[in-house]
Amino acid sequence: MTIERTISKVFRLNDENWMKHANPWSVWTRYSVLPLIVVSFWSRIWIGWWCLPPGILSLFWMFFNPIFFKKAKSTHNWASQSVLGERVWLNRDNIEIPEIHLIVPNILNGISSIGMILSIYAIITLSLWPAVLGISLAYIGKSWYLDRMVWLYNNMNHIPEYKKWLY
Repeated sequence: MTIERTISKVFRLNDENWMKHANPWSVWTRYSVLPLIVVSFWSRIWIGWWCLPPGILSLFWMFFNPIFFKKAKSTHNWASQSVLGERVWLNRDNIEIPEIHLIVPNILNGISSIGMILSIYAIITLSLWPAVLGISLAYIGKSWYLDRMVWLYNNMNHIPEYKKWLY
């Protein structure tokens, strides 16, 4: 089982919920999560313990965003295809994907993870530059990863095992 499949189970991404997450509104609004979390927990210096409600709401938004929106009306757009490509990626242990797609997504997830670690450090130390750099690295890594997932989706959407749930 891939780590991505484990994560998808945490977010309750079954067949129906994957199509909800493929809604472009889900993809684009999910970009709001990290800055909201950083600002929410950073605000502890101004509002003390009152930083917890917006911080917890931000975490809930991260968790419920993939299933909050209606199913995508069309998957003929970058955002929807990036999500469907992620679905292909998490099944790479069951259905072989082209070798060209095997290394770069892991590197990009690593870059994004470094950004997340810097963002956590920035929250703890209330440091501006690690926050800006961390959020930037997280989003550059994630956006490039999603772009690779679109490429993967377009390479794999003709395979019968995927056709049943890619449209």
